[in-house]
Amino acid sequence: MAEQFGSIAAIGRLLGEVEALLKQPSVQMELGKRGINASIALVAAQGLEFYMEGNRVRAHEDFATAAEEIRARLEVPPSRLP
Repeated sequence: MAEQFGSIAAIGRLLGEVEALLKQPSVQMELGKRGINASIALVAAQGLEFYMEGNRVRAHEDFATAAEEIRARLEVPPSRLP
């Protein structure tokens, strides 16, 4: 993220922390138990980071990818979800 100050910088730091947490195996396991795919959550978090940077094209791509993946998993019977 480009060097910024104040509230925007704080949001950037928080998003970086969220991204780091989503990469931790223990967090991935906890989310998985709830039926949440950490990789999809990571793509969505990265999309939000791109959006906050003003990169709407990359944000759109990441949000679209996350939405497609979530939709695809909704079409799979719950017993087959990871």
